[in-house]
Amino acid sequence: MYDLDKESFGKFLAALRKEKGLTQRQLAQKLFVSDKAVSKWERGVSLR
Repeated sequence: MYDLDKESFGKFLAALRKEKGLTQRQLAQKLFVSDKAVSKWERGVSLR
């Protein structure tokens, strides 16, 4: 399996989100998660 680096994934996710012109809240709504979850992912705090 792949060993994900949380910080690298967070930077990648934030860059893609910004490229698409989405806020964290908008992305969260599309993924059916909270905006706090998206924030944690982007900061490399959590992948859950």
